[in-house]
Amino acid sequence: MKLSFTSFIGIIAVTPTASAFTLTMGTGNSFGRVFRISTWGESHGGGVGVQLDGCPPRIPITRDEIQVDLDRRRPGQSRITTPRNEADAVEILSGLNPEDITLGTPIAMLVRNKDQRSGDYLENDMNVAYRPSHADATYDAKYGVRAIAGGGRSSARETIGRVAAGAVARKILKMYNGIEVLAYVSKVQDIACENVDDDTFTMEDVDANIVRCPDPESAERMLERIDEIRKTGNSIGGVVTCVARNVPAGLGAPVFDKLEADLAKACMSIPAAKGFESGDGFAGTLLSGKDHNDEFYIDQETGATRTKTNRSGGIQGGISNGENIVVHVAFKPTSTIAKAQSTVTRDGQEVELRGKGRHDPCVLPRAVPMVEAMVALTLVDALMCQQAQCELFPNEASQDERPNPMGTTAKREGGPKKNDLAAAGGGPIGLRVDEE
Repeated sequence: MKLSFTSFIGIIAVTPTASAFTLTMGTGNSFGRVFRISTWGESHGGGVGVQLDGCPPRIPITRDEIQVDLDRRRPGQSRITTPRNEADAVEILSGLNPEDITLGTPIAMLVRNKDQRSGDYLENDMNVAYRPSHADATYDAKYGVRAIAGGGRSSARETIGRVAAGAVARKILKMYNGIEVLAYVSKVQDIACENVDDDTFTMEDVDANIVRCPDPESAERMLERIDEIRKTGNSIGGVVTCVARNVPAGLGAPVFDKLEADLAKACMSIPAAKGFESGDGFAGTLLSGKDHNDEFYIDQETGATRTKTNRSGGIQGGISNGENIVVHVAFKPTSTIAKAQSTVTRDGQEVELRGKGRHDPCVLPRAVPMVEAMVALTLVDALMCQQAQCELFPNEASQDERPNPMGTTAKREGGPKKNDLAAAGGGPIGLRVDEE
């Protein structure tokens, strides 16, 4: 069978009436619609990186700003992370001028691998045996070949590109509306943090301890549990909570492109992520509609429409409502452990395997900047889609004909509107509903 050159370089889409083809980077390596990233590289290859396309021009961003987030993600930070010693120093190859201003062209960023030890994988049973619950077996089943050393693309090292691009997204969000995206470890196994105010906690609070939990007392109990598990050669999982503040109302779209659906895909693409909740999530199923609904009110200072509670997590109908966006991401225990486990070899023989090499006993502290990055990337993409569709032309209707401004940063010109209904002494408004 003779294959054309195009069959090797992309995905060919052929219709019965046309011979045109569509060229893409490949399956599963890109994320975003307008603000789009494509990551590349393996854990033990020459390096890993990202190409960021669709970044607006004239955004000031320095290498040091990007490095801050990469330093929070890097290995070797503490005794509860992998001891692999990587500086993760980013190199910006394109997309900025000498004054560190974005050009609107693709931004390429590279981090070179320096401390890979492939012998930890290639010179023992891990060369032929699959690690239970790891991507080893499924990658082999899909491709018929795999990068054994370091897990290849399934390694958390792939997230370097996401975090680097996420730092750019973080800068854009801050410039646009003072939007902050902050995450923290909210649960380690059954130990949940307490006394964290989603409106006020800071990155400094999160980074004040190696667990990355802004509640010091809970962080101490979490650390004790992680150490207890780590010393036995085992691993442990938990939950990362992410809060996005000052997000304007209107981001997201109905049906298939709901903001929470996009956030779920973004966060579930992170290695070891196994669960996602928006707002109250599964806990909301225990409440009645009256208890779960976020009742509206008018802020008497800004005149904006607000909600008394935030069980929706800042998203209603798949569209942001201007309150804090709150999501929770569950991470499983690291699959590579130093305890003996039953498994099979590539050629189908049953064996016992004990993991070797350097691995995180708990992924949560390093997952914090990963979750922040994916949420930031999703929000910038949603923001640019909103600008393109709904704000291309200004709404020139009078203030009384437009919906009342909505959210924490919204303001009504002239302050709150006079409540004519209350002045007339009216009771509750009747609403006839006929929905499927």
